[in-house]
Amino acid sequence: MRILFIHAHFDDYEFTAAGTFEMWRRKLGPQLRARVIVCTDGQAGHHFRTRPETGRLRLKEQRASARLGHYKFELLRYPNGRVPREACLAVDRDLLAALWKAIRDFEPDYVFCPPLPTDPLAGVHVDHVAVAEAVRKVAYMINVPHAFTPEYPADERRSRPCKVPVILNTYDGYMHGANAYDFAVEVTPAFDAIAAMTWCHQSQIREWIPWVGRHHLAKPPSTPEEWSRLLRQRFARQQRDLGIRGKCLAEVFSVTAWGEVPTAAQLRADLPAMLPSTSSWTRLQRRLRRWRGE
Repeated sequence: MRILFIHAHFDDYEFTAAGTFEMWRRKLGPQLRARVIVCTDGQAGHHFRTRPETGRLRLKEQRASARLGHYKFELLRYPNGRVPREACLAVDRDLLAALWKAIRDFEPDYVFCPPLPTDPLAGVHVDHVAVAEAVRKVAYMINVPHAFTPEYPADERRSRPCKVPVILNTYDGYMHGANAYDFAVEVTPAFDAIAAMTWCHQSQIREWIPWVGRHHLAKPPSTPEEWSRLLRQRFARQQRDLGIRGKCLAEVFSVTAWGEVPTAAQLRADLPAMLPSTSSWTRLQRRLRRWRGE
């Protein structure tokens, strides 16, 4: 089983899917290969560090998280080798080509990426929307072997098929009030791992986020224990927003038709620790049957 997370920034993974990946790792052990791709250089969004210093520090923090989470981390690079610039990510030929190559090189069974907003009143982050739009636009091209040979030269007379993954959308904290989901994964047993991975991002949770005044973090946490308490509160707020009741901690996902369309039984068999069926799951089953022409 190969699973791939593609998102805009350092720390996006930890706040949306790290628990699910950890539960999957516990379920499959060495049979799971997990990879995380960050699509920007991490140099924007700090109030006393220079851009180069911020980028170097956030790269170091993400690598520390990867060691704890047992996943392979990559920075996305354009065909010319350059890393996309944070805060101005654009859906252009270079971004599509880079994502096409990254997905084809790994051939994942599942890709996780941010959602596209459908409500014009919802808040957004430009980089999140760009990644979502780019993954959607490039999805059909995954099994087109020479779609970007000008950027990545190859012998166009020789081709091989490439697996098309199931593409799932994560929760997006910038889309206040506009998030929806098809199913939830209980990550309560993985909470300590999530807390440890997020704690790696000190420049975010102890510096930038409290200063910028976002995400209900007005005062920097001083200890891992204090951070764990604040993180539990974050889960509770998110689950109230989504209407998820109970004391369990959950991460939520939506199924797209951008890539391979799965069956409900496939999702149940593959995903770890899915919460019991809800009305959203019933609607998903009907949608999947319609998409599959059943």
